[in-house]
Amino acid sequence: MGLDFTAIDFETANSSNASACAVGLARVRDGRIVAQAGWLIQPPAGHDAFFEINVGIHGIRPEDVRDAPTWTAQLDDLAAFAGADVLVAHNAGFDMAVLRAACDVTGDLCPPYRYACSLQIARRLYDLESYRLPSVAAAAGFTGFAHHDAAADALACAHIMIDAARRTGADDIAHLADAAGVEMRRIPAPALFAA
Repeated sequence: MGLDFTAIDFETANSSNASACAVGLARVRDGRIVAQAGWLIQPPAGHDAFFEINVGIHGIRPEDVRDAPTWTAQLDDLAAFAGADVLVAHNAGFDMAVLRAACDVTGDLCPPYRYACSLQIARRLYDLESYRLPSVAAAAGFTGFAHHDAAADALACAHIMIDAARRTGADDIAHLADAAGVEMRRIPAPALFAA
């Protein structure tokens, strides 16, 4: 099967998980990064206020996303890039919550991706003082990236997983998760309610 996955990272405009304003993606095939992408997103209506604390973290402002695609308009591109891959993110619970919440508020169907968390894996495989993305990426040999740039963060996450697989001898994401003693999860399918 090979070490195949897509690393993903979202930035948000405010404290709402639905307020995605940028996404970064890095595709890995057989343990090598083969494609990267990233773009700005207009956060969904009602979740589109930019909090100063968020702007201070990632530097994205309302005027930057004015001409960006909406969540709905960009979702097909995101899904086309990721395909049927397992998604990987550093603190994956956050990124999967963004994906799910943005789909929920826009009425889009959220793909039920399987996913793994590089933060959980790093905590099991690396002995570090900090498990923040820059610290773990540095331990994996990837330094000097623009932290909180979604594309750069996705790339850093991909490097962490490739290094973790090398350290454990894992030949795919499922074996890596097993070797680290962490559980792979799936974004739950939306609940159907009877009228």
